[in-house]
Amino acid sequence: MALEIVRIPVLSDNYVWLVHEPESGETMAVDPAVAEPVLDEAKARGWTITQIWNTHWRPDHTGGNAAIKEATGCVITGPEAESERIPTLDRKVKEGDVTKLGAVEAHVLDVPAHTAGHIAFHFPTEQAAFVGDTLFAMGCGRLFEGTAAQMFANMRKLEELGAETRVYCAHESTQSNGRFSLTVEPDNAALVARMDAVNAARERGEPTVPTTIALERATNPFMRAGSVEELAARRAAKDAA
Repeated sequence: MALEIVRIPVLSDNYVWLVHEPESGETMAVDPAVAEPVLDEAKARGWTITQIWNTHWRPDHTGGNAAIKEATGCVITGPEAESERIPTLDRKVKEGDVTKLGAVEAHVLDVPAHTAGHIAFHFPTEQAAFVGDTLFAMGCGRLFEGTAAQMFANMRKLEELGAETRVYCAHESTQSNGRFSLTVEPDNAALVARMDAVNAARERGEPTVPTTIALERATNPFMRAGSVEELAARRAAKDAA
């Protein structure tokens, strides 16, 4: 694995991902909600942040952009479709574009639904994807600016990345997602076993992400939904819970 990936917990349950490519020395922050903890972590490791990658516009993913850019002069990449809502963007990308950290390439995927122009970044050679608020461990993002049909399509697109792909989502919501998932599939043995492991990890104060596509295929009721209608019903039930 060429990339070093560090989890930085911020706010109530956000994760900012600090990603370092040692050959070039480049370091990026993915979805920095705030600046200070991210700058501090990079400094402690002797890294200089050269890039920020945003998956979508919401403030808990972009709130640290300006201060990090002011401190480092980094280049900020994010969704072309949301550029008017992310005024700090330098580079606007969409599906089919390629971004790089050092020489390591990431493919941009359009995954609208949580927000209208949400994107994800997939590193094929690293088997890693940064998905923002589209796919969570045993969950998916709320449909703030999109439809269940879009989210269903996103699930299909992401599961095609491959079973071993590590999924770096932006929130520690696994435990609450799992509790809901058990109401949908109480007899899913893989889900029951996963929740036991998640509960034990959280009891120890340990994180539960990244996850993998394989785990989500087995235990995520939104990825496992068989139709748009089924996903919509599950999303509505989760929102009402």
